[in-house]
Amino acid sequence: MDFAFDARTEELRARLLAFMDEYVYPAEPVAEEQRAALASPWDTPAVARELKAEARRQGLWNLFLPDAEYGAGLTNLQYAPLAEITGRSPHLAPPATNCAAPDTGNMEVLAQFGDERQKKQWLEPLLAGEIRSAFAMTEPEVASSDATNITTRIERDGDEYVITGRKWYISGAMNPDCAIFIVMGKTDPDGPDIRRQQSMVLVPRDTPGVTVKRAMHVFGYADHSHGGHAEVVFDRARVPVANLVGEEGGGFAIAQARLGPGRIHHCMRLIGMAERAIELMCRRAVSRTAFGKPLARQGVVQEWIADARVTVEQLRLLVLKTAWLMDTVGNRGAHTEIQAIKIATPRAVVGILDRAIQLHGAGGVSQDFPLAELYASARTLMLADGPDEVHQRSLARRELKKYV
Repeated sequence: MDFAFDARTEELRARLLAFMDEYVYPAEPVAEEQRAALASPWDTPAVARELKAEARRQGLWNLFLPDAEYGAGLTNLQYAPLAEITGRSPHLAPPATNCAAPDTGNMEVLAQFGDERQKKQWLEPLLAGEIRSAFAMTEPEVASSDATNITTRIERDGDEYVITGRKWYISGAMNPDCAIFIVMGKTDPDGPDIRRQQSMVLVPRDTPGVTVKRAMHVFGYADHSHGGHAEVVFDRARVPVANLVGEEGGGFAIAQARLGPGRIHHCMRLIGMAERAIELMCRRAVSRTAFGKPLARQGVVQEWIADARVTVEQLRLLVLKTAWLMDTVGNRGAHTEIQAIKIATPRAVVGILDRAIQLHGAGGVSQDFPLAELYASARTLMLADGPDEVHQRSLARRELKKYV
């Protein structure tokens, strides 16, 4: 395994770091001011649209897509350090570079499983950053950590599918630019294979019977980086049969294909969040005095900073190994490592952010620093794309098989 950055990665890193310094970090307070003045908290601030235009002008666009036909054509190993950089400002940098969830996963689904009409109608405007999208799988009435539990029905009626169900925490749905939902539901609820009962269909947001009922907050925050989370009701919403993604009964497999890259992308960005936390810890430690000496000379603070550095280096190596495996043996071959990073990275980054908040005192929980909001995002990722316990269960089973 060779994790050295190649020439293209180094060049993109340099350009992306400069973009962050020149445009993204200065835009953070501006975006907050503009958002407070908007008619709806879910409208996109003007500065965020300006960032997208600048990123696209600079060629820092669709970096996540390994398929050169649609994206930058980077490998997972090449993309990892770039995603880490954008993770330092997760509410602005990923959307600015058109590398924000849930659009990334939805673009991957359409690129891999969509037909030519679906790609023309939905993938192309997503790739251009002209629209946003949402992925509707999680439901409030069932334990959605087991995706086979979903109850939303997708029933065929002639040349149409009729969708009935209730979803929640549907990322992207609050954004006014969200134009399309990828909805997972059951087309064959009584089928003998529990993993062949589900299908996915494309449902335009303006379809009669689709109601974005309310915004769902995350620890009290409105998660703008993902276009907000919503509760969405489908009341006999009708779409053409041609809106089926892939084949009937293929929804579960498509979901698994979608979530693998999504999980590693989250972990890449989490490392960037941890790096920003360490930077803020160090700046705070050298600038504040307590009990007669700088915080930087307090033993406990030194321990926090040292432990954070060790943890980040460990996590980065595991994420890079996972990216390398995905590139060389495919997502299935990297299944154990994908689960391992999904368990380890959010937990560890939550711990680092917790210490950074503690070091900042009251400022750490305030709006004057990004730490509290970063904490909320990181803690949520212990649930998103499968809670820790589900990954632990699967990982343990795989280990135990070796001895049975």
